[in-house]
Amino acid sequence: MINLIKFGNYPYNPNMGQKIQSQARGMLGDAASLFHINIPMAYAVVADTDAVKIGIVTSIAETVVLEGFTKLNIARNITATTRGTAGDVKAVQIVVEGLNMNNEAITETLPAFTIDTLGTVTGAKAFKEVTKVTIPAMDGAGVLVDIGFGEVIGLPFKLSHNTLLKTYRANVEEVTAPTVQKDSAKLEGNTMKLNAALNGTDIDAYFIV
Repeated sequence: MINLIKFGNYPYNPNMGQKIQSQARGMLGDAASLFHINIPMAYAVVADTDAVKIGIVTSIAETVVLEGFTKLNIARNITATTRGTAGDVKAVQIVVEGLNMNNEAITETLPAFTIDTLGTVTGAKAFKEVTKVTIPAMDGAGVLVDIGFGEVIGLPFKLSHNTLLKTYRANVEEVTAPTVQKDSAKLEGNTMKLNAALNGTDIDAYFIV
């Protein structure tokens, strides 16, 4: 859950379409608003490698999962973690399908696993929900895959520029600014990652939009 001012299904900007007169004669500029995002402590939780789906049994054939996914409280990036027999891990890329914050269908191909090595790969897009996971054939049947979420938080607007002004954790300003990814075309490509790991404390972020 992200608390913010909204109008209908879209962030409300009272200045949208308005112009501001500058002190240079005849020169106008677009009006902008300050947009405040609040992420309550119950949703700003630490990354969890098996929160979405635990223990998918892989195979020497392609594995497709279409059900049993736990919905995310807020839009986060997706992770995949291998467990079991390291020697059965193949350098394959899992494909994740789901929904973004606008309930639009999105797809992401995660980075490849390291052959014969157990570990975690991390996606970049912000998923509100996972609906399908496709795992290519492994080198053996001894690998389990967990699907979870990472430290990246989805933003509710498409940015052309990084317009983040201030970020606070539990009302204390973050000394190091978060990493903001921007995508003016696709909502799921707009994300924020704080410098330090999320730890269940309130997050407040202020953007110009």
